[in-house]
Amino acid sequence: MILVTGATGHLGAAVLHTLLQRTAPQHLAALVRDPAKATAWHTRGVHIRVGSYTDPASLDSAMQGIDTVLLISGGGDDDGLQQHQNVIDAARKAGVRRVAYTSRALQDPASLANELMVRHFQTEHYLQASGLGYILFRNILYMDTLPLFTGPTVLETGISLPAGQGKVAYALRSEMGEAIANVLLENTGGNHTYHFTGSEAYSFHDVAAALTQASGKPVAYTDVESSVLAARMRERGVPAVAIQRTIGFLTDIKHDQEAMVSPNLEAALGRRPTGLLEGVKQLYQL
Repeated sequence: MILVTGATGHLGAAVLHTLLQRTAPQHLAALVRDPAKATAWHTRGVHIRVGSYTDPASLDSAMQGIDTVLLISGGGDDDGLQQHQNVIDAARKAGVRRVAYTSRALQDPASLANELMVRHFQTEHYLQASGLGYILFRNILYMDTLPLFTGPTVLETGISLPAGQGKVAYALRSEMGEAIANVLLENTGGNHTYHFTGSEAYSFHDVAAALTQASGKPVAYTDVESSVLAARMRERGVPAVAIQRTIGFLTDIKHDQEAMVSPNLEAALGRRPTGLLEGVKQLYQL
């Protein structure tokens, strides 16, 4: 049986959607904090396990009878690493065969500006040392985040970000979920690491060009200093920690941390991942 954590989130839902297309629901379980939010999965026959990354006792119970756990990384909580370790510890105690973890595809973890990303690699190391079988899904930045970076008025104001000429091999979250599910259903033994990226890396100049082509309106990208973006975010009342993380993301993009291109996603999907232009049309409803 496969247990999918974070099953009511975007990525977890995408994984379960594909799993249900390819295997019987009695082989699937969903870990959720609030069962009321998982009624759609329950109705389709998925076993619902109630638990939280912060509650080891609930995790111990949720792991019973599970063969494979998909640990979807948590949010930005200060104790995020401990939460991941709690899941891995519970899996080991319950005799789970393998744990798959959704990590990040970054070029050089030792030189990251966004310190929040470091915990992904700390989690990887903890899992590798646990003695459990493991699968590491190192995922690139979701293409779905582009509207968050560009803002709701991008077609009128253009893109102004401190990302330089840096590139990202964006991929759609839904396609990553589909690929993860496909890999989980394979019966290959051993430990594996997959880098799930798009087939091409794009700068924000490329994003602006795609928006221009899709909308018919001229959209330009302007590279600005980090201090300019930080000041704009403060004016909008954005919390300091959110500003720091956003600047960290964009600094890493500027340094090409997200520019890795791998064939792994295309192989797991069995088709070429959605490119930037088609992705922009979907995400911006153009």
